[in-house]
Amino acid sequence: MWLNVVWYILFVVIITGYLIMDGFDLGVGILHPFLAKDDQERRISLNSIGPVWDGNEVWLVLGGGALFAAFPMVYASLFSGFYMAMMLVLLVLILRTIAIEFRSKRPSSRWRTTWDWVFFVSSLGIALLLGVAFGNIMGGVLLDAQGNIGGNLLTLLNPFALLVGVTTVFMLSTHGAMYLAMKTEGEQQARVQRWIPRLMLIFFVLNTALVIWTVLAHELIADRYLAQPFLALVPALALAAVVAGWLMLRRGHTMIAFLLSAAMIAGLMFSAAIGLYPNLLVSSIDPAYNLTIFNASSQPNTLTVMLIMALIGMPFVLLYTAGVYYVFRGKVRLTPQSY
Repeated sequence: MWLNVVWYILFVVIITGYLIMDGFDLGVGILHPFLAKDDQERRISLNSIGPVWDGNEVWLVLGGGALFAAFPMVYASLFSGFYMAMMLVLLVLILRTIAIEFRSKRPSSRWRTTWDWVFFVSSLGIALLLGVAFGNIMGGVLLDAQGNIGGNLLTLLNPFALLVGVTTVFMLSTHGAMYLAMKTEGEQQARVQRWIPRLMLIFFVLNTALVIWTVLAHELIADRYLAQPFLALVPALALAAVVAGWLMLRRGHTMIAFLLSAAMIAGLMFSAAIGLYPNLLVSSIDPAYNLTIFNASSQPNTLTVMLIMALIGMPFVLLYTAGVYYVFRGKVRLTPQSY
């Protein structure tokens, strides 16, 4: 049984890693048309993520692979029940890639403006759709005894899931703004820093509404925290990270502020994971149909082999990631090879 718990933690860590690293990419894309006032600033914004955005997406692929191998029944239910939503995510992922690569291929202002808006719409779409998907996982889906999810795309777009989606958009926008504050300078940096408190306030209001709704309407998560109140320390630390990040930003410590923003995302993800444990997919039809880390997992020998491979491979992934961020540290400097 301990292998199931380990893989649950590893899966949450991988998805958290994706939200932190590709999350600031998405945040930069969402803010792209609003915080960059001319072509020079838009190129700086784009090149702040240029060396790392494609590597950051690897964490999403890694998360899908881990889910497929460790909890195949959940993978099968999600990718069949959320088929249309997943196709939309794939579409906007492709559009974002095209926008980044095509944007600077021609000097025409109309060409560049078009791809700037495609970059914005696709980044917004990814953040919103992923948030909606997670909202349905938290709120429960029409999961039957055979593991089939009923309903359609409109069923997934329910009020609670949409609130999670919008909250995710502002969370990642705040995270992206923290990253831009670290990578830009001058008037562009000052403009970003003026936006951050507004984004944080909107995110705080939305997240507070989400917490209240979750406590009142979703007993499974609320009961976990009521039964073990000490677990509330995790969301409390996430809130503390937000406040500390704002204070560090005011003092000019932009890198520390960005790291605290990452800690906030990690705290929120683990708060949700604690509330859902041991469930991976909650049935709104009958709790007996819930897919958990125990009844939906692979065989122990599969989990053991996977764990060995993860212990061997993950350090290389982390070293490569750390190396890329170290090489491209500091403020953005445009070159003829830049986007």
